[in-house]
Amino acid sequence: MLYVKKLASLYPLLLIPLLYASTAVALPEERSLNDLFSPLIPSKFHAIASTQNPSRYPHYTTQDSGKWVYIDADTWTTGFFPGTLYLLAERTKLCKGAGKGEWDQEHWLDLGRSWSTGMLKLTQGNKAQHDQGFLSYPFVEELKVNPRNETAIKAVNDFAAILAARFSPLVGTTRSWDHDIYGPNDWPVIIDNMMNFELLFISSGLTNNPTLKSIARAHADTTIKNQFREDGSTWQVVTYNDATGDVIRKYTKQGYDNSSTWARGQAWAIHGYADMYKLTGDDDYLQTARRSAEYFLSHTPSNNIVPWDFNSPEDLADTSAASVAAAGLLILAKVEKNLRNRAKWTRSAINLLKGTIDFAWAPTWDSILSNATSHHPNNNQRTGLVYGDYYFVQAANELVKQGLASC
Repeated sequence: MLYVKKLASLYPLLLIPLLYASTAVALPEERSLNDLFSPLIPSKFHAIASTQNPSRYPHYTTQDSGKWVYIDADTWTTGFFPGTLYLLAERTKLCKGAGKGEWDQEHWLDLGRSWSTGMLKLTQGNKAQHDQGFLSYPFVEELKVNPRNETAIKAVNDFAAILAARFSPLVGTTRSWDHDIYGPNDWPVIIDNMMNFELLFISSGLTNNPTLKSIARAHADTTIKNQFREDGSTWQVVTYNDATGDVIRKYTKQGYDNSSTWARGQAWAIHGYADMYKLTGDDDYLQTARRSAEYFLSHTPSNNIVPWDFNSPEDLADTSAASVAAAGLLILAKVEKNLRNRAKWTRSAINLLKGTIDFAWAPTWDSILSNATSHHPNNNQRTGLVYGDYYFVQAANELVKQGLASC
């Protein structure tokens, strides 16, 4: 059963409709929110992890039957499935063995390690370009369990080295794509890249190399300067001149048009800058995470069904954007200094999760959620996405870790 705990003492300055003045009061319509910890979630992942060949990885689902489409290891999303297996190991510990008894923490860790093995070849080079942080997820999780695991240490450091090699001191960023859609000599940077820099901080700690942290901060600072509009919204892509560092163009590849705001990109900004503030304590990153969150929440409909693009006239949702934003908001709430803001971010994350469950819970699908949009609506709309599921599980775990839910 999902509970909000002791929030009256945490947020005495704000009356919150969803959070009542009690030490353990059930949320309204808690049956829906209970799906955050439904036994269907581990059952789905266990069914795939224990029967499929861990050399190909779930990516997105078919639209009609919700069956996973599998991809080769050398793809940017491969870290999410084994990463989720580690999150389920964490959940077993957080929930004190809740769920199927035979699937204890060690069992999930064994599955996570098995599915990570097929990714080790990627540490020597891969096609994921800037997305080395996503590839590193299962190895980062392994280090939380066993900080001395030499295989995980090497993988994290190798992925960090690949990412750091994409940095230009002249431009002040790491390069996202190896080529721009407009010209071969351009230096494109996408807002998604903000999700990769915790990897550099972790590797910096492992190697005692402060340059890795400096790269992350330079990229974050340059992105604040050039990738945000005055209202706190983001361009998905900013392309720089690789010889001068000047901005050449700002546009979208996955959103509606060049003046619109792609919802998942805005969610990446929330999560990425909340992470950067957690890692550095730099107030500029806190302010940027707040601005990103304010825009996202003020443009999300009252039913909390997040659109694919906030400015698109099309009736098309993206539940992966909702999951990323909810997870990011909970991280932001955890590090937030202002109690009123902390309550707002927490309440908003819960509302997003509830709206997403009500809209897209998919009991018969391989994925947890339906109605995600991977790219422009001509490609992979109304589908399940492995990263949407990952951040959905991450958000629920974060509620438990913050003492806001029990499972």
